[in-house]
Amino acid sequence: MSNVINLAVTGAAGQIGYQFLFRAASGQAFGADTKIRLQLLELPQTMDVLKGVVMELEDCAFPLLQGVQITSDPKIAFKDANWSVLIGAVPRKTGMERSDLLKINGAIFTAQGRAINDYAAPNARVFVVGNPCNTNALIAMNNAPDMSQDRFFAMTMLDQNRAQTQLAIKAGVGIDQVKNIIVWGNHSATQFPDYFHATIAGKPATEVIADQAWFSDYFLPTIQQRGAAVIKARGLSSAASAANGAIDSLYALTHDAKAPYSVCMASKGEYGVDEGLIFSFPCITEAGQCQIVKGVTHTDALAKEKFQATLNELRAERDAVRELELIK
Repeated sequence: MSNVINLAVTGAAGQIGYQFLFRAASGQAFGADTKIRLQLLELPQTMDVLKGVVMELEDCAFPLLQGVQITSDPKIAFKDANWSVLIGAVPRKTGMERSDLLKINGAIFTAQGRAINDYAAPNARVFVVGNPCNTNALIAMNNAPDMSQDRFFAMTMLDQNRAQTQLAIKAGVGIDQVKNIIVWGNHSATQFPDYFHATIAGKPATEVIADQAWFSDYFLPTIQQRGAAVIKARGLSSAASAANGAIDSLYALTHDAKAPYSVCMASKGEYGVDEGLIFSFPCITEAGQCQIVKGVTHTDALAKEKFQATLNELRAERDAVRELELIK
């Protein structure tokens, strides 16, 4: 990896962007030996707010930060970008149909996918945070025909972190004692946080927590609905935790990671997932390349049911954006 990364960030003045930028500039995303140049994209009406964010970045005097550029033009924001973190998206509002949400965000991610395709660096990679992140990544990927599909990712590390914490709390152990918790499928209420393969202090999680009803009746819905619960509690969506999930993901994607982690990427048919569908898998990173872990089996009926449900939802979203002619 180059010692200097051009990092494009969309929605840079938003809640998640604000939390993300300072940690990225400090070296937490790409490592303490990698300098970054920030290329920040925002709407024209938000540029004054973004200027204030830049003032704060300057006032932090981050040694790794080599410069900050702000713009409302995607062509400028993605010019020579090595990584593009796409945070900006339109949230679903009361009374809005899901098709409306897909159409609005589809226009955003169509334009950004094309700009990345045309202006980003030859080694460009893309990480989508803005929801619905799987399908937004699918749209961007399909509008960047010159780029390999394995350069597009979306976030489920936030969900993995949530699941890991809930298991630790229930078992009364530290977070570091929980391993191999993987999220399959969609970053949505159908996601499948797979506790069947998780371990707690080296033992199967289902042995340490010998309460199947807790897993099915509390754990699964808690993780699946955690975003809604945060909104209800604080009146705003997850920001710091979402930014943290993005930081964790970028670090895992750019450093050797032998322990499986959750990230969405384009399927090549693994686990029966349709080729080209952006789906969350257990992955590792070797020599700078993200690879899907093979050979994980789902033998429990509940696991099979949850896996199929999230796959079906992603198929439906793909079909919906295809009908809207956002992808072919």
